[in-house]
Amino acid sequence: MRVAALHSKKEDEYFTMSSDDGDMENQAELEEKTRLINQVLELQHTLEDLSARVDAVKEENLKLKSENQVLGQYIENLMSASSVFQTTDTKSKRK
Repeated sequence: MRVAALHSKKEDEYFTMSSDDGDMENQAELEEKTRLINQVLELQHTLEDLSARVDAVKEENLKLKSENQVLGQYIENLMSASSVFQTTDTKSKRK
């Protein structure tokens, strides 16, 4: 009996397939299935990692947007409180 064991690098997941007959064609098919399952597992883990990264970037983006709003309001308040940025009435200055 031939046994092929699959092991996912990221998790301790094992998949075992066995072939009772020693036929080479069946063994090649078993090895191909094993390879494909390992590839699928690796892609699943990559997708999980990318999804977690996207979530982290979205969260950071929201935080930065909020900080920008606070800073924008702060600058606006400083400008309105400063006489340098006050609008002048040009008609009254001409008289």
